[in-house]
Amino acid sequence: MKKWLVLGVVMCGCVFLIAAQNDDYIAGIEEWHQTRIQRLTQPDSWLSLAGLYWLHEGENTFGSDAANDIRFPKKAPPFIGVFVLRDGAVSVRINEDVSVTHDGEPVKEAPLKSDMSGEPTILRHGALLWYIIDRDGKMGVRLKDTESENIAAFKGIELFPVDPAWRFEARLDTSNAPDTLNIPTVLGTVSREPCPGALVFEYRGDEYRLYPVGQSGDDSWFLIFADETNGDETYGAGRFLVVPAADENGDTVIDFNKAYNPPCAFTPFATCPLPPSGNRLPFKVTAGEKAYTGGHH
Repeated sequence: MKKWLVLGVVMCGCVFLIAAQNDDYIAGIEEWHQTRIQRLTQPDSWLSLAGLYWLHEGENTFGSDAANDIRFPKKAPPFIGVFVLRDGAVSVRINEDVSVTHDGEPVKEAPLKSDMSGEPTILRHGALLWYIIDRDGKMGVRLKDTESENIAAFKGIELFPVDPAWRFEARLDTSNAPDTLNIPTVLGTVSREPCPGALVFEYRGDEYRLYPVGQSGDDSWFLIFADETNGDETYGAGRFLVVPAADENGDTVIDFNKAYNPPCAFTPFATCPLPPSGNRLPFKVTAGEKAYTGGHH
């Protein structure tokens, strides 16, 4: 009798421990998502995007007046200045009667670093800010409005119920994996990105592979994947996921509870990458973020 009593106490203790671990896990996912929501509601988040304008070689006038090559929203001055694109380099000239700043200092004429530099030159006028983006040599102006109605109207993003079953142990397989991935984009271009190998995991008795962007020495890798929920329960073009880089034994985890919407789910002015051909899962991943109902479709 005492033996069975002890066994019962041990089993109950294990049940409570598992329940506590699950509660901690769920709380961790919810905290991760709350942090993401906070980032999306910042004045310069993806929700603040107000325009994307591609530059042509030579001079590109800009401002809110219809006579400009690039037409900013009405809250901008009619004629702000000129972007000059020469052989892949962009500079700006600001008209004398317009106040534009960079890092709090007035700007009248300056070369502009693009986002590919890691620290783009950000120009500001009132609630508007803008900088140069480089997409495979195609240069554009990304405009943000820190007072955007999209931020005020944002009501959050619904998650699937958090389920630890969608967290998978995975192993890195480099035997037949490509060194680079061809990543298509919404612009119709294809970029080549480094790939450390295939992440192999098991779902319902079958083995699947996903190919991340990243390389050895990174702390984390980036996955762009599609599944059978896309276009219905989740964003049509797929979702993003950050995973820990594999350890020295080639082990990592893929936690689909942290799958999230790409910027293109929120705005037509993003230039999102799309899932590479090897990253389309033939089943529903009912985990992570659902489709953003207030966004761009």
